[in-house]
Amino acid sequence: MVPPLALDIDGTLTTPTGRVDPRVFELLPAWDAPVVFATGKAFPYPVALAHFLGREETVIAENGGVAYVDGETTIVGDPDAAWAVVEAFRERGGAVGWGDGDTVNRWRETEVAVSPDADEALLREVAAAAGGDVEVVDTGYAFHVKSAGVSKGRALERVAAALDIDPESFVAVGDSENDVSTFGVAGESYAVANADDAAREAADEVVAEGYMDGTAAVLASLRERAR
Repeated sequence: MVPPLALDIDGTLTTPTGRVDPRVFELLPAWDAPVVFATGKAFPYPVALAHFLGREETVIAENGGVAYVDGETTIVGDPDAAWAVVEAFRERGGAVGWGDGDTVNRWRETEVAVSPDADEALLREVAAAAGGDVEVVDTGYAFHVKSAGVSKGRALERVAAALDIDPESFVAVGDSENDVSTFGVAGESYAVANADDAAREAADEVVAEGYMDGTAAVLASLRERAR
């Protein structure tokens, strides 16, 4: 049997240009074990991906701030604290940076995502002044202002418990700092070649290929091993 999967999306199931790789629609619908999409994106994004793949909508969103499994939603973290940091950041000249509309944050329930072009040093300084309740996580696609202690790994533990699956049965694939906690919970973990230093150091293995090329190689290896 193939193992259950905990898969990041951006940088892991995408092309280098940020598009969902079409192989996702070839490889994942028939994966004969649970697949958890664990992302820093807002809740609707991974739900939509699971829906269009025809899979159970079992997802972790907002870096662990939201977990959805078997129709039950768990929300953790303090969005008011995150927004207070962002407002203080703005008052000191910082900018969220997404332009009019800000669909990046429109449906976010537990955190605030700030553009990767923002003043990181200032953002971290303001977050640190909040007293340790709020932290900034760099995913390479945004700076996520979130409650300290909220993580994909903790959410994966909750999802695994709801599915009655040992978390160590999962194989995790990811590419950035926010995947480190997932790697620590899953029994086996892979960083794709484009991964940042934190993910590379935390993973059991760094695959030779990047983006979906790397993830596809991991999936092929797992299928071969299950035969």
